[in-house]
Amino acid sequence: MTPSSVLRLGLGVAAVTVVLDQALKWWIVEHVMQPPRVIPVTPFFNLVMGWNRGVSFGLFNSDSPVNQWLLPLLAAAIVVALVVWLSRVTRRGLAAAIGLVIGGAIGNVIDRLRYGAVADFLDVHVAGYHWPAFNLADSAITVGAVVLVLDSLFGPAEKHKKGPQDRAKDQP
Repeated sequence: MTPSSVLRLGLGVAAVTVVLDQALKWWIVEHVMQPPRVIPVTPFFNLVMGWNRGVSFGLFNSDSPVNQWLLPLLAAAIVVALVVWLSRVTRRGLAAAIGLVIGGAIGNVIDRLRYGAVADFLDVHVAGYHWPAFNLADSAITVGAVVLVLDSLFGPAEKHKKGPQDRAKDQP
């Protein structure tokens, strides 16, 4: 694949992730959770309505104005860095993983700007222990990050082309 087609793939995955995430959140917030309640789906999974004003797993979850503006700015900076990385990758799987992280981050930033918090509604539980509620964007970020880590550990090594200055350093 050409670099531009890999970039388009990653950006396409990001766009699809944002659209699906926002459509699902709209449906849950505006229709399913009116009024907010716990909806058992399986013995280990519920739909709930939670608002995360902090970061992952509710860390720093407060109504602080710092969270309201700092977290979206931080996420935007991370998205910019990921787009730069995406523009340099040559493999489809890596591009898709970066696209998932970008799309998930953008989906959660949209929530912060729209609601002042991230809408979380997926509740997984076992033996009375509930994992912190999450959403599709969080899932995309997690899957993308896991793929990136696995790729860095087990993926093919990137071959760097040596330029004239690098070849000169190799000379005795």
